[in-house]
Amino acid sequence: MVYYFESNVVSPSTTLFMGIDKHENEDLIKWGWPEDVWFHVDKVSSAHVYLRLKSGQTIDDIPSTVLEDAAQLVKANSIQGNKMNDIDVVYTMWNNLKKTPAMEVGQVGFHKEKEVRKIKVAKRVNDIVNRLNKTKKEEFPGE
Repeated sequence: MVYYFESNVVSPSTTLFMGIDKHENEDLIKWGWPEDVWFHVDKVSSAHVYLRLKSGQTIDDIPSTVLEDAAQLVKANSIQGNKMNDIDVVYTMWNNLKKTPAMEVGQVGFHKEKEVRKIKVAKRVNDIVNRLNKTKKEEFPGE
């Protein structure tokens, strides 16, 4: 199952999606698209959140408000990260994710560290998390 959220801070709204657990995250790693941007709390366990860029859009074109929505969603869906202040959320293009057989389920590395970006999240912003959660839909892709 995948959770889908609508970030309506831009027009037209954009979709964020997230795996329900580490096994779902594993499928998302495997089946990602080249235009997907992956988000994760740095250095602690968290959900994997994705943003699918529109045609012709690059990682540099993501509005700061959408970055903040993705970062808040990742933070809110991290057992440790949700309790911490001043965390970093890392994000990179899906094709920069590196998965080796020796890695645990849901764990990834990067092909190029220089292509990993960070956004600082000072604290959880409940208004953002609540707004996103109101748009949450559960779907089963491929069924």
